Amino acid sequence: MITYKEIKNDPTIRTYISAANDSLAALGFTDHSVAHVAHVAEMAGDILEKLGFDERTVELTKIAGFLHDIGNLVNRTDHSQSGALLAFRILDNMGMPPAEIAAVTTAIGNHDEGTGDPVNAISAALILADKSDVRRSRVRNQDPSTFDIHDRVNYSVTSSKLDINAPEKTITLALVIDTELSSVMNYFEIFLKRMIMCRKAAQRLGLQFRLTINDQQLM
Repeated sequence: MITYKEIKNDPTIRTYISAANDSLAALGFTDHSVAHVAHVAEMAGDILEKLGFDERTVELTKIAGFLHDIGNLVNRTDHSQSGALLAFRILDNMGMPPAEIAAVTTAIGNHDEGTGDPVNAISAALILADKSDVRRSRVRNQDPSTFDIHDRVNYSVTSSKLDINAPEKTITLALVIDTELSSVMNYFEIFLKRMIMCRKAAQRLGLQFRLTINDQQLM
């Protein structure tokens, strides 16, 4: 069986992720490095583990999380679809069974809010983990005077926590925002589609999605 550890430590995969991140840096996007994809992988796996999914499904979710942004190697546009195709080739060459490749590539191909949908549990967990990774440390530009709205909003987030309560069937994204840097309205201006997608993903898992900003529940 192909494991998350094998995928995470594979030098070829890490090279592709690093190259994709370099391309996004040139375009001014936030950090999409190994640190980001590893965070998403482990958070997505944790969601399904806490919901009682079997060990192999959790492992496949982590693999999908680690590979989810590899399509940025080709182009930012439609990176979820190109990423799914790249992941298909990589996993097929590694000898992963077709049913498992299907599960991973479906999740990757559906993780972007522009074209994707939480069509199954793995894709839902990936969406929730990816869209909740909003934090100051992902901002590359260190000069606040030149921030665009995306830099400003991400930099204003001083704390981000995704908490799942399986007994109560809720999943809560709790953010702390420095409102001297960005308003709550600015957050919704750029992330509303992502939050709606998170709500749909939570529903796919039988959960209610909640968003709190500075201890105020907004969704």
